[in-house]
Amino acid sequence: MSQRFLPFKSAAAATKAMMAVEKAVDESGLEHSLLELVKLRASQINGCAFCVHMHAAEARKSGESEMRLYLLNAWRESPLYSDRERVALAWTETLTLIAERGAPDNIYARLKEEFTETEQANLTMAIGAINLWTRLQIGAGASHPISSQ
Repeated sequence: MSQRFLPFKSAAAATKAMMAVEKAVDESGLEHSLLELVKLRASQINGCAFCVHMHAAEARKSGESEMRLYLLNAWRESPLYSDRERVALAWTETLTLIAERGAPDNIYARLKEEFTETEQANLTMAIGAINLWTRLQIGAGASHPISSQ
Protein backbone atom coordinates (compact mmCIF):
# COMPACT_ATOMS: atom_id res chain seq x y z
CA MET A 1 0.00 0.00 0.00
CA SER A 2 1.28 3.47 -0.74
CA GLN A 3 0.93 6.53 1.44
CA ARG A 4 -2.36 8.26 0.56
CA PHE A 5 -1.97 11.40 2.65
CA LEU A 6 0.17 12.69 5.52
CA PRO A 7 -2.07 13.11 8.57
CA PHE A 8 0.34 15.29 10.54
CA LYS A 9 0.61 17.66 7.60
CA SER A 10 -2.90 17.43 6.15
CA ALA A 11 -4.71 17.67 9.50
CA ALA A 12 -2.13 19.43 11.63
CA ALA A 13 -4.57 20.98 14.12
CA ALA A 14 -6.46 17.74 14.65
CA THR A 15 -3.33 15.63 15.09
CA LYS A 16 -1.96 18.24 17.51
CA ALA A 17 -5.17 17.88 19.54
CA MET A 18 -4.79 14.09 19.47
CA MET A 19 -1.24 14.43 20.73
CA ALA A 20 -2.59 16.53 23.61
CA VAL A 21 -5.03 13.72 24.48
CA GLU A 22 -2.15 11.24 24.38
CA LYS A 23 -0.06 13.44 26.67
CA ALA A 24 -2.93 13.84 29.15
CA VAL A 25 -3.51 10.07 29.28
CA ASP A 26 0.24 9.40 29.59
CA GLU A 27 0.38 11.80 32.54
CA SER A 28 -2.81 10.45 34.17
CA GLY A 29 -1.02 8.02 36.46
CA LEU A 30 -1.89 4.86 34.53
CA GLU A 31 1.10 2.56 34.20
CA HIS A 32 3.08 3.13 31.00
CA SER A 33 3.46 -0.62 30.53
CA LEU A 34 -0.30 -1.13 30.78
CA LEU A 35 -0.97 1.65 28.26
CA GLU A 36 1.47 0.11 25.79
CA LEU A 37 -0.19 -3.30 26.11
CA VAL A 38 -3.59 -1.68 25.52
CA LYS A 39 -2.33 0.23 22.48
CA LEU A 40 -0.64 -2.84 21.06
CA ARG A 41 -3.70 -5.06 21.58
CA ALA A 42 -6.09 -2.58 19.92
CA SER A 43 -3.61 -2.20 17.05
CA GLN A 44 -3.51 -6.00 16.62
CA ILE A 45 -7.30 -6.22 16.52
CA ASN A 46 -7.52 -3.37 14.02
CA GLY A 47 -4.77 -4.83 11.83
CA CYS A 48 -2.67 -1.66 11.84
CA ALA A 49 0.89 -2.74 11.04
CA PHE A 50 2.19 0.80 11.55
CA CYS A 51 0.78 0.95 15.10
CA VAL A 52 1.68 -2.66 15.98
CA HIS A 53 5.27 -1.96 14.97
CA MET A 54 5.41 1.33 16.90
CA HIS A 55 3.84 0.04 20.12
CA ALA A 56 5.76 -3.24 20.16
CA ALA A 57 8.99 -1.27 19.75
CA GLU A 58 7.96 1.22 22.45
CA ALA A 59 6.99 -1.57 24.85
CA ARG A 60 10.33 -3.33 24.25
CA LYS A 61 12.21 -0.07 24.80
CA SER A 62 10.34 0.39 28.09
CA GLY A 63 11.40 -3.05 29.31
CA GLU A 64 8.48 -5.24 28.24
CA SER A 65 9.48 -8.89 27.77
CA GLU A 66 9.44 -10.48 24.35
CA MET A 67 7.32 -13.35 25.63
CA ARG A 68 4.56 -11.06 26.91
CA LEU A 69 4.54 -9.31 23.53
CA TYR A 70 4.36 -12.65 21.68
CA LEU A 71 1.52 -13.89 23.88
CA LEU A 72 -0.53 -10.70 23.94
CA ASN A 73 -3.18 -11.94 21.53
CA ALA A 74 -3.55 -15.03 23.78
CA TRP A 75 -3.56 -13.12 27.09
CA ARG A 76 -6.57 -15.04 28.43
CA GLU A 77 -4.62 -18.32 28.38
CA SER A 78 -1.33 -16.97 29.69
CA PRO A 79 -0.40 -16.50 33.35
CA LEU A 80 2.05 -13.71 32.39
CA TYR A 81 -0.52 -10.91 32.81
CA SER A 82 -1.77 -9.44 36.08
CA ASP A 83 -5.47 -9.20 36.96
CA ARG A 84 -5.31 -5.46 36.33
CA GLU A 85 -3.78 -6.00 32.89
CA ARG A 86 -6.35 -8.67 32.06
CA VAL A 87 -9.21 -6.33 32.89
CA ALA A 88 -7.63 -3.53 30.84
CA LEU A 89 -7.18 -5.90 27.89
CA ALA A 90 -10.78 -7.13 28.17
CA TRP A 91 -11.99 -3.51 28.22
CA THR A 92 -9.74 -2.75 25.24
CA GLU A 93 -11.21 -5.61 23.23
CA THR A 94 -14.74 -4.66 24.29
CA LEU A 95 -14.41 -1.04 23.18
CA THR A 96 -12.41 -1.85 20.05
CA LEU A 97 -15.10 -4.32 18.96
CA ILE A 98 -18.01 -2.30 20.38
CA ALA A 99 -20.17 -2.62 17.27
CA GLU A 100 -20.07 -6.41 17.64
CA ARG A 101 -20.32 -6.77 21.41
CA GLY A 102 -21.54 -3.56 23.01
CA ALA A 103 -20.09 -2.83 26.43
CA PRO A 104 -21.44 -5.58 28.73
CA ASP A 105 -22.05 -4.85 32.39
CA ASN A 106 -20.04 -7.88 33.52
CA ILE A 107 -16.86 -6.56 31.89
CA TYR A 108 -17.47 -3.09 33.31
CA ALA A 109 -18.01 -4.62 36.77
CA ARG A 110 -14.56 -6.21 36.52
CA LEU A 111 -13.12 -2.87 35.41
CA LYS A 112 -14.58 -1.17 38.51
CA GLU A 113 -12.85 -3.74 40.74
CA GLU A 114 -9.38 -2.87 39.42
CA PHE A 115 -9.58 0.80 38.39
CA THR A 116 -10.77 3.98 40.06
CA GLU A 117 -13.35 6.06 38.22
CA THR A 118 -10.62 8.45 37.04
CA GLU A 119 -8.50 5.54 35.84
CA GLN A 120 -11.52 4.07 34.06
CA ALA A 121 -12.09 7.33 32.21
CA ASN A 122 -8.42 7.71 31.28
CA LEU A 123 -8.14 4.08 30.16
CA THR A 124 -11.25 4.56 28.02
CA MET A 125 -9.72 7.71 26.52
CA ALA A 126 -6.52 5.78 25.74
CA ILE A 127 -8.52 3.03 24.03
CA GLY A 128 -10.53 5.56 22.05
CA ALA A 129 -7.37 7.37 21.01
CA ILE A 130 -5.55 4.27 19.76
CA ASN A 131 -8.61 3.21 17.82
CA LEU A 132 -8.68 6.62 16.13
CA TRP A 133 -4.92 6.46 15.44
CA THR A 134 -5.21 3.01 13.86
CA ARG A 135 -8.02 4.13 11.60
CA LEU A 136 -6.10 7.23 10.63
CA GLN A 137 -2.91 5.31 9.83
CA ILE A 138 -4.70 2.56 7.90
CA GLY A 139 -6.78 5.12 6.00
CA ALA A 140 -3.69 7.20 5.21
CA GLY A 141 -1.86 4.12 3.95
CA ALA A 142 0.93 4.47 6.49
CA SER A 143 3.65 1.84 6.45
CA HIS A 144 5.89 0.84 9.32
CA PRO A 145 9.65 1.20 8.99
CA ILE A 146 11.42 -1.75 7.46
CA SER A 147 13.64 -3.05 10.26
CA SER A 148 13.96 -6.02 12.53
CA GLN A 149 13.51 -3.87 15.63
